[in-house]
Amino acid sequence: MKEHHKLLAEKLLHISAIKLQPEAPFVWGSGWTSPIYTDIRKTLSYPDVRNFLKIELAKLVIEHFPDVNAIAGVATGAIAIGAIVADALSLPYAYVRNRPKDHGLENLIEGNLKIGWKVVVIDELISTGAAAIKCVDAIANAGCEPLGLCTVFNFEFPEAIKRFNDANIPLLSLLTYTEMLQVASDINYINPADLEALQDWRKDPGAWSPESL
Repeated sequence: MKEHHKLLAEKLLHISAIKLQPEAPFVWGSGWTSPIYTDIRKTLSYPDVRNFLKIELAKLVIEHFPDVNAIAGVATGAIAIGAIVADALSLPYAYVRNRPKDHGLENLIEGNLKIGWKVVVIDELISTGAAAIKCVDAIANAGCEPLGLCTVFNFEFPEAIKRFNDANIPLLSLLTYTEMLQVASDINYINPADLEALQDWRKDPGAWSPESL
Protein backbone atom coordinates (compact mmCIF):
# COMPACT_ATOMS: atom_id res chain seq x y z
CA MET A 1 0.00 0.00 0.00
CA LYS A 2 1.33 3.43 -0.92
CA GLU A 3 1.95 5.87 1.92
CA HIS A 4 -0.58 8.43 0.67
CA HIS A 5 -3.29 5.74 0.68
CA LYS A 6 -2.53 4.99 4.32
CA LEU A 7 -2.51 8.68 5.23
CA LEU A 8 -5.83 9.27 3.51
CA ALA A 9 -7.49 6.35 5.27
CA GLU A 10 -6.30 7.64 8.63
CA LYS A 11 -7.56 11.14 7.88
CA LEU A 12 -10.99 9.98 6.70
CA LEU A 13 -11.47 7.76 9.73
CA HIS A 14 -10.27 10.49 12.09
CA ILE A 15 -12.82 13.06 10.90
CA SER A 16 -15.58 10.43 10.55
CA ALA A 17 -15.85 10.89 6.80
CA ILE A 18 -15.82 7.10 6.96
CA LYS A 19 -17.61 5.43 9.88
CA LEU A 20 -17.37 1.70 10.63
CA GLN A 21 -20.09 0.35 12.93
CA PRO A 22 -20.85 -3.37 12.41
CA GLU A 23 -22.79 -3.59 15.67
CA ALA A 24 -24.84 -0.44 14.98
CA PRO A 25 -25.22 -0.51 11.19
CA PHE A 26 -26.59 2.16 8.91
CA VAL A 27 -29.34 1.93 6.30
CA TRP A 28 -28.37 3.23 2.86
CA GLY A 29 -30.76 4.94 0.49
CA SER A 30 -30.74 1.72 -1.54
CA GLY A 31 -32.21 -0.09 1.45
CA TRP A 32 -29.01 -2.01 2.20
CA THR A 33 -28.07 -2.51 5.84
CA SER A 34 -24.43 -1.51 6.05
CA PRO A 35 -21.67 -1.50 8.69
CA ILE A 36 -20.00 1.41 6.88
CA TYR A 37 -21.12 4.93 6.11
CA THR A 38 -19.20 7.43 4.02
CA ASP A 39 -19.55 11.20 3.94
CA ILE A 40 -16.63 12.36 1.80
CA ARG A 41 -18.09 15.88 1.57
CA LYS A 42 -17.20 16.30 5.24
CA THR A 43 -13.56 16.69 4.08
CA LEU A 44 -14.44 20.15 2.77
CA SER A 45 -14.69 21.38 6.38
CA TYR A 46 -11.11 20.38 7.17
CA PRO A 47 -8.54 22.45 5.23
CA ASP A 48 -5.68 19.99 5.72
CA VAL A 49 -7.75 17.04 4.48
CA ARG A 50 -9.29 19.10 1.68
CA ASN A 51 -5.87 20.20 0.47
CA PHE A 52 -4.56 16.65 0.70
CA LEU A 53 -7.39 15.43 -1.54
CA LYS A 54 -6.87 18.29 -3.97
CA ILE A 55 -3.18 17.58 -4.36
CA GLU A 56 -3.48 13.80 -4.61
CA LEU A 57 -6.36 13.90 -7.10
CA ALA A 58 -4.50 16.46 -9.19
CA LYS A 59 -1.47 14.16 -9.20
CA LEU A 60 -3.63 11.27 -10.42
CA VAL A 61 -4.97 13.36 -13.27
CA ILE A 62 -1.58 14.63 -14.40
CA GLU A 63 0.12 11.24 -14.10
CA HIS A 64 -2.50 9.24 -16.00
CA PHE A 65 -4.19 11.81 -18.25
CA PRO A 66 -1.55 14.43 -19.19
CA ASP A 67 -3.49 15.60 -22.25
CA VAL A 68 -6.62 16.55 -20.28
CA ASN A 69 -8.41 19.75 -21.35
CA ALA A 70 -11.05 20.03 -18.61
CA ILE A 71 -12.35 18.56 -15.36
CA ALA A 72 -15.97 17.55 -14.71
CA GLY A 73 -17.51 16.79 -11.32
CA VAL A 74 -20.37 14.39 -10.61
CA ALA A 75 -23.28 16.15 -8.90
CA THR A 76 -23.89 16.63 -6.16
CA GLY A 77 -21.23 15.05 -4.00
CA ALA A 78 -18.23 15.87 -6.15
CA ILE A 79 -19.16 19.36 -7.33
CA ALA A 80 -16.84 21.10 -4.85
CA ILE A 81 -14.10 18.47 -4.93
CA GLY A 82 -14.00 18.56 -8.72
CA ALA A 83 -13.81 22.36 -8.64
CA ILE A 84 -10.78 22.48 -6.34
CA VAL A 85 -8.97 19.89 -8.47
CA ALA A 86 -9.66 21.91 -11.61
CA ASP A 87 -8.39 25.01 -9.81
CA ALA A 88 -5.19 23.23 -8.76
CA LEU A 89 -4.59 22.27 -12.39
CA SER A 90 -5.72 25.64 -13.82
CA LEU A 91 -8.21 23.83 -16.06
CA PRO A 92 -11.78 24.65 -17.14
CA TYR A 93 -14.46 23.06 -14.96
CA ALA A 94 -18.05 21.89 -15.32
CA TYR A 95 -20.31 19.55 -13.41
CA VAL A 96 -22.90 17.07 -14.57
CA ARG A 97 -26.35 16.88 -12.99
CA ASN A 98 -28.05 13.53 -12.39
CA ARG A 99 -30.91 14.83 -14.53
CA PRO A 100 -31.50 17.98 -16.60
CA LYS A 101 -32.95 21.02 -14.86
CA ASP A 102 -36.72 21.20 -15.19
CA HIS A 103 -36.67 24.95 -15.88
CA GLY A 104 -34.62 27.65 -17.59
CA LEU A 105 -32.12 26.21 -20.08
CA GLU A 106 -32.78 22.66 -18.81
CA ASN A 107 -29.04 22.05 -18.56
CA LEU A 108 -27.62 18.63 -17.83
CA ILE A 109 -24.05 19.93 -17.86
CA GLU A 110 -23.41 23.14 -15.92
CA GLY A 111 -20.45 24.99 -17.36
CA ASN A 112 -18.84 25.13 -20.77
CA LEU A 113 -17.21 22.04 -22.25
CA LYS A 114 -16.10 22.58 -25.83
CA ILE A 115 -16.62 19.90 -28.45
CA GLY A 116 -13.50 17.77 -28.79
CA TRP A 117 -12.15 18.48 -25.32
CA LYS A 118 -10.62 15.60 -23.37
CA VAL A 119 -12.28 15.46 -19.97
CA VAL A 120 -11.43 13.73 -16.69
CA VAL A 121 -14.35 13.10 -14.34
CA ILE A 122 -13.98 13.51 -10.56
CA ASP A 123 -16.27 11.71 -8.11
CA GLU A 124 -16.31 11.45 -4.33
CA LEU A 125 -16.87 7.70 -4.20
CA ILE A 126 -17.81 4.75 -6.37
CA SER A 127 -20.36 2.21 -5.15
CA THR A 128 -22.38 0.70 -8.01
CA GLY A 129 -20.88 3.16 -10.50
CA ALA A 130 -24.23 3.93 -12.12
CA ALA A 131 -24.19 7.70 -11.50
CA ALA A 132 -20.57 8.02 -12.58
CA ILE A 133 -21.11 6.18 -15.87
CA LYS A 134 -24.19 8.31 -16.50
CA CYS A 135 -21.96 11.36 -16.10
CA VAL A 136 -19.36 9.91 -18.48
CA ASP A 137 -22.10 9.23 -21.06
CA ALA A 138 -23.38 12.81 -20.78
CA ILE A 139 -19.89 14.16 -21.47
CA ALA A 140 -19.49 11.90 -24.50
CA ASN A 141 -22.93 12.92 -25.77
CA ALA A 142 -21.84 16.55 -25.51
CA GLY A 143 -19.09 15.86 -28.05
CA CYS A 144 -16.22 15.54 -25.61
CA GLU A 145 -13.88 12.62 -24.95
CA PRO A 146 -14.06 11.23 -21.40
CA LEU A 147 -10.54 10.04 -20.58
CA GLY A 148 -11.27 8.42 -17.24
CA LEU A 149 -12.62 8.89 -13.74
CA CYS A 150 -10.72 9.67 -10.54
CA THR A 151 -12.44 9.07 -7.21
CA VAL A 152 -11.59 9.54 -3.57
CA PHE A 153 -13.02 6.21 -2.36
CA ASN A 154 -13.93 2.98 -4.15
CA PHE A 155 -16.03 0.21 -2.61
CA GLU A 156 -14.69 -2.19 -5.28
CA PHE A 157 -18.08 -3.72 -5.99
CA PRO A 158 -17.94 -6.14 -8.96
CA GLU A 159 -20.98 -4.36 -10.44
CA ALA A 160 -19.04 -1.10 -10.68
CA ILE A 161 -15.90 -2.74 -12.01
CA LYS A 162 -17.96 -4.37 -14.76
CA ARG A 163 -19.64 -1.08 -15.64
CA PHE A 164 -16.34 0.70 -16.11
CA ASN A 165 -14.80 -2.19 -18.03
CA ASP A 166 -17.83 -2.40 -20.33
CA ALA A 167 -17.63 1.36 -20.96
CA ASN A 168 -13.84 1.14 -21.48
CA ILE A 169 -13.32 3.94 -18.96
CA PRO A 170 -10.26 3.83 -16.65
CA LEU A 171 -11.18 4.10 -12.96
CA LEU A 172 -8.51 5.40 -10.56
CA SER A 173 -9.01 5.59 -6.80
CA LEU A 174 -7.11 7.33 -4.02
CA LEU A 175 -8.39 4.74 -1.53
CA THR A 176 -10.11 1.37 -1.89
CA TYR A 177 -12.33 -0.51 0.55
CA THR A 178 -9.64 -3.17 0.98
CA GLU A 179 -6.96 -0.60 1.79
CA MET A 180 -9.24 1.24 4.20
CA LEU A 181 -9.99 -1.94 6.16
CA GLN A 182 -6.30 -2.78 6.39
CA VAL A 183 -5.50 0.64 7.84
CA ALA A 184 -8.48 0.57 10.22
CA SER A 185 -7.26 -2.77 11.54
CA ASP A 186 -3.62 -1.66 11.77
CA ILE A 187 -4.45 1.40 13.86
CA ASN A 188 -6.94 -0.55 16.05
CA TYR A 189 -9.91 1.48 14.85
CA ILE A 190 -11.71 -1.87 14.54
CA ASN A 191 -11.23 -5.22 16.27
CA PRO A 192 -10.83 -8.59 14.51
CA ALA A 193 -14.56 -9.38 14.79
CA ASP A 194 -15.44 -6.04 13.19
CA LEU A 195 -12.94 -6.68 10.41
CA GLU A 196 -14.53 -10.05 9.66
CA ALA A 197 -18.02 -8.51 9.58
CA LEU A 198 -16.88 -5.73 7.25
CA GLN A 199 -15.23 -8.24 4.93
CA ASP A 200 -18.40 -10.39 4.91
CA TRP A 201 -20.56 -7.37 4.06
CA ARG A 202 -18.32 -6.55 1.14
CA LYS A 203 -18.94 -10.03 -0.36
CA ASP A 204 -22.74 -9.63 -0.47
CA PRO A 205 -23.89 -6.19 0.78
CA GLY A 206 -27.50 -6.66 -0.29
CA ALA A 207 -27.95 -9.76 1.86
CA TRP A 208 -25.81 -8.77 4.86
CA SER A 209 -27.44 -8.56 8.29
CA PRO A 210 -26.04 -7.60 11.72
CA GLU A 211 -27.88 -10.67 13.05
CA SER A 212 -25.09 -12.75 11.55
CA LEU A 213 -22.51 -11.20 13.88
